[in-house]
Amino acid sequence: MAASAEFVGWMREQFAPLGAAVSDGAFFGGRAFTYHGLQFAWVMGSTLYLRVGDATRAEFEAEGAAPFSYETKKGTVLVRKFYTAPEFLLDDPEQMLVWARKAINAAA
Repeated sequence: MAASAEFVGWMREQFAPLGAAVSDGAFFGGRAFTYHGLQFAWVMGSTLYLRVGDATRAEFEAEGAAPFSYETKKGTVLVRKFYTAPEFLLDDPEQMLVWARKAINAAA
C-alpha cells in the first residue's frame, strides 16, 4: 500500500523537533523514517508504524497497537518489530516525540 503523501508530510512535521538527523525515503511502497540511519518508523497508506523492542512491545500492546502484517499465498506474516502507533499519539505532538524516541531506542 502506497504511503499517503499528505500523511507523510504531516509526519515529517511531527518528527521535525528531533532535528536534522531525521530523514525519510521510499520503503516497499511506503516511507521509512530514520534517525542517524536507524529506521524507527514506517508509513504505509495513512498508518504510522513505530519500531518496538522487547522493552516496549507490551506498552504498545496495552494501547491496542498491532504489529505490521501483510498477506502472502501461505497466509499472514506479522512483522513484530513494527507496531501501529497508538491512536492518541496522532492528537498529541509531545507524546508522539516521546514514543518516537522509544522507537529510536528500540532501533539502536
